[in-house]
Formats: sequence, C-alpha cells, structure tokens
Amino acid sequence: MSTQVERAHGLEALGIVRSGRVHWNLSPAVLYEESLRRGQAVLAADGPLVARTGQHTGRSPNDKFIVREPSSEQHVHWGNVNKPIDEAKFDALHRDMMSYLQDKELYVLDAWAGADPAYRLPIRVVNEFAWHNLFARNMFIPETDRSKLATHEPQFTVIDAPNFLADPAKHGTRSEVFVLVHFGRKLVLIGGTHYAGEIKKSIFSVLNYQLPLQGVLPMHCSANIGANGDTALFFGLSGTGKTTLSSDPNRGLIGDDEHGWSDRGVFNFEGGCYAKVIKLSREADPQIYATTERFGTILENVVIDPELRTLDLDDATYTENTRASYPLHFIDNAVPSGQGGHPLNVVMLTADAYGVLPPIARLTPEGAMYHFLSGYTARVAGTEKGVTEPKATFSTCFGAPFLPLNPNVYAKLLGEKIARHNARVWLVNTGWTGGPYGVGSRMKIAYTRAMITAALSGQLDTVQFQRHAAFNIDVPTSCPGVPAGVLDPRSTWPDPAKYDEQAKKLAGMFVENFKAFEKDVTPAVKAAGPVA
Repeated sequence: MSTQVERAHGLEALGIVRSGRVHWNLSPAVLYEESLRRGQAVLAADGPLVARTGQHTGRSPNDKFIVREPSSEQHVHWGNVNKPIDEAKFDALHRDMMSYLQDKELYVLDAWAGADPAYRLPIRVVNEFAWHNLFARNMFIPETDRSKLATHEPQFTVIDAPNFLADPAKHGTRSEVFVLVHFGRKLVLIGGTHYAGEIKKSIFSVLNYQLPLQGVLPMHCSANIGANGDTALFFGLSGTGKTTLSSDPNRGLIGDDEHGWSDRGVFNFEGGCYAKVIKLSREADPQIYATTERFGTILENVVIDPELRTLDLDDATYTENTRASYPLHFIDNAVPSGQGGHPLNVVMLTADAYGVLPPIARLTPEGAMYHFLSGYTARVAGTEKGVTEPKATFSTCFGAPFLPLNPNVYAKLLGEKIARHNARVWLVNTGWTGGPYGVGSRMKIAYTRAMITAALSGQLDTVQFQRHAAFNIDVPTSCPGVPAGVLDPRSTWPDPAKYDEQAKKLAGMFVENFKAFEKDVTPAVKAAGPVA
C-alpha cells in the first residue's frame, strides 16, 4: 500500500513529527523485502523469514511497568507483577524515545485485537524493525479495507523500538529493557529487546484490563470447536501444550493463545499463532510443522544452515524458546470468524515437574476455581530469560504476568460462566510421569490426545472415577486408547513410597500457595484443593 496516504489520525500526536519515512500497512511480501534489505532477517529455503532476537530470547517480565496515573490507579492490582512507574519517568522516556525515532524509517500497522466486532479493540503498532511489523500483522487482525484505513482511530498504540535503550537512572526502569503501559494515554512503549513476543503480550495485558470491566473474561487459553459446534478451551502457560493440543485435525481451531468469553460466546483476540517449534516433528504436529515451510511465517531463533538455508528445528543453540509466528489461516481447519459458542469443556493444562499429578482428572466447579487461581505448572526452559530448566511454579489464572486486575476478578468471572453454561472442567498433566523431571519421562502426546478426545466426546462420562487422596480430584480408571496403568501416576513410579512423598510435598505447595486467596473464596472452593 502507499506510504503517502493522508490519514485523519497520524503519528504526530505520539510525538513522531520528523520521521525519515513512514511505511503504512505494508503487505507481507514488501515487509519481507524491507527486512532483507535492512539485514534484519534471512530467507529460509522453503519460504519462511528467520530472525534472531539477540540476548533476549523470551519475555523480560521484570522490565514491565504500569504507569501509576489517576484513571487506572484504583483498578490495578499493584505488586510484583504490576510494578508502578511514575508518570514523570514515563514522560521522560517517551520524549527521549520519540527523539530517537525522528528521522528513522518506521513501519506502521493498523489492526484490531479481538475477532468479535462487539468487543474488538482498534490498535496501531509502530515498529523500528520491518519483521516486527510483519509479526504484528500475523498476530493481530489487520484492517484490510483501504477506505477504513484512512480513518482508523486506534484506541491503543504500541511503539516498539528495539534499538532504543532506557537509562535506568533517568527513566526509572530496572535495566535498558522496558515495557511500559500507560492506560490513561492508551500507549505502550517497548525498547531494549528484539523479542517480538513483547508486542503481542502488551496488548493482551491491555485487554485483560479493559474487558472484565465489560463483563468479558479474558483468558490465556487456546480454543477449538467440534463438528457439532461444541467449543473447548485449553488453559495453560507456554510449553504446556495449548497450541499443540488445540491444533486437532478433527476440530476447527478458533485460536491458540488468547481469548475472551462474553455473553455471546468465545472469541479469539488474535489473527495468528505464536507456536513453540523446538524439536517440532512432522509426525506429531503436522499442522504446525507445515507452517515452518511457508512464505509468511516468521521463525525466531531457529538455527539455519548458512549455505543451504535449511532449518534445524532440533537445534537449541540460541534458545529452547524457538518460535513460529504465522497467520491463523495457515492452519487448514482454522475457524475464519475466530468465534465459537459457549464452551462445553474447559481443560486446564499443567506440566508437572514432580511427576505426581494424574494425566487427566475431572474437576468440580469449586475445584475449577481452585486450580484456576493456583495455576500450577512447570515453567519450561527458555520461555523467560534466565530459565534454563523446568521449574515448579504457580501462575494465577495461568497467566499472572498479564493480569493488571486482582486475580479474583478473573476467577469469579470464570466460576460464574462455568456455572451458567454447565461446562465440564478437566485437569490434564502434560508433564512428567514415572518420576520427577530428570528421572521420569514426559507424558506421551498420543496418550494426552486420546484422553482429551475422550473427554470432549463424552466417552469419559460413562467410566468409573476414583478420588486421588492427596490431590482431591477424580481420576478415571479407564480411557479409550490409553493403558490403564498410565492413568494412575503412582503405579508408574518404581517406588510407590517415593511417589507418596512427592505427592504430599506438591500438595503442601498447593496449600501454602492458596493461602493468599483463602480470604476471598468460599469454604467450598478452599476445600476443593489438595490435602497436605
């Protein structure tokens, strides 16, 4: 598209008044050309664009701040996740950042966050890097109507300048890296990091702030829909299997990471997927694997042969957190509307590093609230800077880093919606079995797929369940396509006594972690958790 289109809402209000050249809403092909021309990425043999993100190969959650200002101060749940920064510091950084961007070549995308027209947020992304602009085009929903582009009025703008470094002494940041969110001025500033994921997660944080005030539950989950119109949600942190398990050839993919649940049903926040691709195989993940061989896909930190330009998806030289960003329509059975009905099933995924949680269990509505607030998993290597091996963690609502409001706001919304729509809730362990990490083995994905298929199809409705003594959850005694011994984690350990010891240890961690929520939940929710 032309770079000279007159716009009712330009960049001047942001402080960008003397840019070298502004490229508005370029096509993927032109963004490829720009990325290659500027040496920001290379072209792989089968068509994807391959980029390196330098020392930052994951998010930098400790460098994210929310501006303390009158319009949002009373709503934000301040603490270690939502760290405040003074408005004066924000203004100083903003001035210096805008000064840096003068005379720079910039790439601008006008798009939407949210597939449901009733709740979608008009956004603008301003990038220093062409490939970051293509990333934003993949991950959000571009406005493609030329007549509407001229009058597109963003309600939130992200300015992303990877090569601009903050001065902590002057700007009040922790380091040279910064992700600053100003709800009053509807502005996000990102700098000091080449990791593109900060762009998408900053808008996710914005939606997590705005939508609950409209009665919509924002969720860090994937979603798909069956032939009969039955929607399913998959909660879980990065690396627990959200993308892999929702990409089911027998079900339509609504989205792989971020959704809203309104009174109208479920809708995707995004227009693309951001999948982990380390050790990805054509056999286990055929749909996602196919995207790594397509023009339009961006591959982050994937090792590439310098001469043949072929990929080595098994090589973790740069990071375990290798990623592919691609438009949703690259998945053959993606749902074009990005919308589905109210979910009949809710799956909470965890990667248990202790190897003691059952591979699948049924939760009561109260148990669903308990485990949603707990958000237990193992933080998988490479997803965040400095994490080199799985580590047991509790991340509230399976997305604590992105929740500006009190976690109970989201938990209560989930509880209300599960009750209103009679959704079944399942806890699925995609982590270790037969022993803890380093001793046991990762749960076979074929077994996990079989268990989820049985749960979504109703096949588990007729089997017997038994209560797990330590975790207080109902475990099926049989499941089509899964050996009975796999369902009982205790039987997979060589020494049952050691299993009991580990199970008791993890149950105690649950109980200790949940003390922070006890005062805000009903006795029934507290009683639905593990028994220490």
